[in-house]
Parts: sequence; C-alpha cells; structure tokens
Amino acid sequence: MPKIIRLPKSVADLIAAGEVVERPSSVVKELLENSIDAGAKKITVEIRRGGIQFIRVTDDGCGIAREDIRNAFVSHATSKVHAEEDLDRIGTLGFRGEALASAAAVSRIEIMTRTPEEAVGTRYCIEGGEETLLDDAGCPFGTTLIVRDLFYNTPARMKFLKKDVTEANSVAGVVDRIALSHPEVSIRFIREDKQTLLTPGDGKLESAVYAVFGRDFLQDMIPASSSCDGVTVDGLISKPSAARPNRSMQFFFLNGRFIKTGTGSAALSEAYRHAIMAGKFPSCVLNITVPNFLVDVNVHPAKVEVRFANEKAIFNAVYYAVKNALEGDHSKAHMPLRPSAKAVRGYYELTGAGQPEQMGLRDLPKKRPDFFVHTSDASTVTDPAPAGKKPVEPADTSAFVQMRSPAMAPQTDDEFAFLAQPTEPETPPKTDSLSLSQETPSAPNKEDVPEPAFSEESASDAAQVPDFRIIGEAFRTYIFVETGDKIWIIDKHAAHERMLYDQLRSGTDGKATQMLLAPIPVTLRKEEYDAVLQNAELLADTGFLVEDFGTGTIALTACPILLDAAQAKEALEELAGYLCRSTQQLLSDKMDWIYHNTACRAAIKGGDFTSEYELQAFTEKLLSMPDIRTCPHGRPVMIEMTRREMEKSFGRV
Repeated sequence: MPKIIRLPKSVADLIAAGEVVERPSSVVKELLENSIDAGAKKITVEIRRGGIQFIRVTDDGCGIAREDIRNAFVSHATSKVHAEEDLDRIGTLGFRGEALASAAAVSRIEIMTRTPEEAVGTRYCIEGGEETLLDDAGCPFGTTLIVRDLFYNTPARMKFLKKDVTEANSVAGVVDRIALSHPEVSIRFIREDKQTLLTPGDGKLESAVYAVFGRDFLQDMIPASSSCDGVTVDGLISKPSAARPNRSMQFFFLNGRFIKTGTGSAALSEAYRHAIMAGKFPSCVLNITVPNFLVDVNVHPAKVEVRFANEKAIFNAVYYAVKNALEGDHSKAHMPLRPSAKAVRGYYELTGAGQPEQMGLRDLPKKRPDFFVHTSDASTVTDPAPAGKKPVEPADTSAFVQMRSPAMAPQTDDEFAFLAQPTEPETPPKTDSLSLSQETPSAPNKEDVPEPAFSEESASDAAQVPDFRIIGEAFRTYIFVETGDKIWIIDKHAAHERMLYDQLRSGTDGKATQMLLAPIPVTLRKEEYDAVLQNAELLADTGFLVEDFGTGTIALTACPILLDAAQAKEALEELAGYLCRSTQQLLSDKMDWIYHNTACRAAIKGGDFTSEYELQAFTEKLLSMPDIRTCPHGRPVMIEMTRREMEKSFGRV
C-alpha cells in the first residue's frame, strides 16, 4: 500500500483546480477511480435515491493503512504524486488528492478498510469535514466507503439537484464508462436495491460492451486495432449499416481514462468517409494507449480533456485502425506515419487546425434511392403499372403529401405506385408500331385527366391555382415550372418538408400514429435514456410511443404515420440526443423541433425519382398553398425568374 502524504505547497500549486462535488455522480466517479488505482478486481457500487441519500462503494483493493486514514481526507494529500516531476508522467486515474476531502465536507462519510499486512481493519467516520470516530473494525481486505446525506449542510447546492431518477441515470452513465474502460475489473451496480449491471471482469472488451449496452449493440460492432509511432489503438467500431444520427455513442479512452477528443472524432469520421451517409455518425469504444510523458491530463477539472504532445500521431493511429477494420485488411495493422492526402484534409477540416490546399477527390457512385408511397388503413396499394400501360390514377392525390415507404419501392424508374381503391388498370389499345409514349410514361394532359381532388381544398381554392406547365426536373431535385411570363424553380424536398411540417402542426392526418408490428429496441446512453422517459408524454403527443425496456434501452411501439420503422428508430435516437441537450427549452420549442425532424425525415429527398404525374400533382398542390414559400429551416422552397430577367441575361433587351 503506497503511503499517503500531504503535498508541499510548491507541488500543490502546480495542480489544476479539481472538479467541485456538484452531484452524486461526481462522488461515484472519484471513488471508482480510487478503487481502480488501488488494484481492485471486483467493485460494487450501490446507490439509493439517486445517490443523494446513500452511496456505497466496495472494492478488494490494497486498502488504506490506519496511520494514513486521516491524511486521506486532507486536501492535496495523495499517494500517487510526490514531486513536481511526477506531474509529467501521471499513470493513475486520480492524482490531485481532493476527492475525499471535497466529499467529506458536504456529507457524512464512513469508511472501513484493511490492508493485507494488518490483522484488523479500521473504521473511520467524518461528518462535514469533522472527525467523529476512529476505531477497530472486522472487515475483509480492501475498502468500503459509504456516503450518506450528500449536501445535508449546503442547502444551496441541494436545491440544484435534479430528480432522483435523473441523478441515478447520471451515476449509471459514470459506471458504464468505467466498466468500458476497464474490462479487466468486474463491476456490479445496484440501484434502489436492484442489480442493473454486472460485468464479468474477464479482460475482454466485448464482454463489457455486452453487459453495458446489450447483445443488439454488440452485434453491430467489429474489432479495430492499429499501432504507429508509439500510439496503440484497439477496441470496437460500428458497422457502416449501424450508423447513428449523432455522436453520443462514441467512447474514447486514453490509458484507461474516459476523454473527449476532437482529434479522435475527426479521425473516426474521416475513416468512415464514403462508407456512411452524410449526417450519420459511427459508434465506437476505442482505447488509445500512449506513453504517459506524451500526454498532459492536468488541464481539466474533470480530467475528460487532455493535451497530446503529438496530435498527428493520435489522428493517424485512430484513422488507420478504423480504416483497416472497415476494409477487413488486418495485414496493414502497422501503417506508415505519413497519412493519405484525404486523411490530412479530413483532419484539418474537422479539427479546424487550418485550411490545406483543396484537392479534387472523386466521390463514390451513389445508389439510386428508393421511391415509395405511404398508405393508411383506408387505402389499398395497387401493383406497379407495367411498362407501356397507363398508371392507375389515385383517388386522392393529396396522399402524395404523405408519401414514401421503402416497402413500396418500385424496381425501375419507369414503375409507379399510387394510392387508389382496387380497380383494374386500363389496357392501352394494341398497335403494330412502338411509340415513345408506350416506352416512357409521360404526364397526362389536363384535358384527359380530371383535376386532382384534394380533400382539404374547396373548389374556390382550387380555382386560384394559376395555369402552369412543368418544363422538367433537374438533378432529380429541382422542378422547373412555367407560369405566365415567369419560371419557378422548386426545391421538391424543401417544399414537401414544409407541407408535412404544417400538416403535423395542424394535427391533420400526418400526425396520426401507427402501431409497429413488433416493438423496436433502441439502445441509448443513460443520460439520453432518462431524457426520453421524462419526455414520454411529449413524444406521445408528437406520435412516438415509448416504453421502458430495461436500463439503457427504450422500446419504440408506435411512430408517426409519415415514418417507416427504420426512419422511426433513427428519429428516436436523434430525439434522445436533442432532449438530453435541451433540458431548459420550452415545451413548445421541443414540440416544434420534433415536428421539424419528423417532416425532414419523411419528406422526399433530393435525388429521389418522381414520376411526371406526381410532379404535376405536387406542383398544383404547392401553388395552391401561397403560405408555403420557405421550409421549416428558413430556406426558400422556390425561386422566381421572370422572362425579362432571362432576356436581359441573353442581351435581348
């Protein structure tokens, strides 16, 4: 057992200010780190009332000698740092000697400890920083520390604590991160007399991930490892198909310590470039190992931010570990130090370290997105019309505003799916010669097709739609419409998004909820999990029905009818991150954000195929709604170009 000494003032002044104990999770974090530094192989954490009333941490570490027990609760007393040069090579999780002193000042603490050299243990009690008992105790090797009535003597801090369940989930998040960073330690977490976590402590990261996040999350992970320039990276990364809408499931550890690193995130994102969609983020549990003298951990109160002596080496190690894992080529585990031009560019773009020379890189070919149509219980989907046949007209073309379900995707760009009552498709008359209209369906003429019947519009409203002619569509994103002496250029995604957004806000059919055939489990961080459960009523009002599926997992049982199952899961993951960040926002603002998010996901995307008939119906619907001129994000849905402006551009006037 290393001896605890009080640091001289010259050394204590060099230590960055430690984190003030502001909530139960702060205490649990410090106690867990002390147990790991003591060499514990089994640790039990128990809390009640979110840790406000009771915290107990038991370990089988080396214990504290009786002559050192008082020093353990003195500020800047530690066994991990002795001289100024020790601060340059810190290899332990704790080193400041402030945790126990800070906790003892605002709570009632009881500690029972015994070292292997002692025949009898020691019991020590301290309340509000004042010693009340020091006596013999019968106890096993190791340490048991109990914290009661946190902030009992500081009511100003007590009133800023959150609900018990919120504080408990914050503690659970700390325990999860410690369990992931030290799979060689068996960690048991007991919450309100119920065990919610038990890691085997077998040294395998996969076992720890399974215990913390469950089987479904682990099945989407693949191993990754690399070593270069003295930096080693190993752990697990998610498959490209399991990308998430935010970075909340990215865990980086430095020498067994949880950290937040922009360099690691930048390298991870760069390695996944062209492997996942834009706006999606991978998950990871990666441990970075570097020599202690190449990193400074004495820069942040909570020690979650560090400074590297060589940021480039960290970027390279993470980048190549992830890239090799994605390519499945483990023969390149040890890569050269010089990264590719693409890697360098990604590093500077994502970290903001500078703007390198622009390089033209060819993008990978994009897969053609599926075209789909949403249905409701009152409608029936017909089979796609074969080539050369006139597609069946929908009974209500306003259903276009509720479109798209991947299950209805046609197999070719010439196939269409519409909402209609069951009816036999019309068969065109036989002819001996082929015509263009038989090979490529075109938009029906207004003389041949009755006006679309939008159920929400009266006849007088429909008459206000100006005469227009669709010239065509550019890049499968912009619709060119001629009306009078003007040309309108419509962004179909922005326009459709605004239609759905207005529909959700007004409480019409778009807000209807559809029950899922089977509940979808969604794995979240403990803080996000708590935020979702606290806002369950808000989510229900916006079409998402959620249930508690066990600690850290939410069961999604229903979603807005505008979304399919895959979109609903991604939407809930993004909503969880938003609700976790936006605890102070008004309820109306939260609902508005959810409507934005839902409408954006459900809207037709730029690049999606749209038939000529649908373009016709969509344009007519849009022009009949003069209030829709910007999307929910404020971007214009259409821009106008007059004939005179065009003629001036060509020098005609």
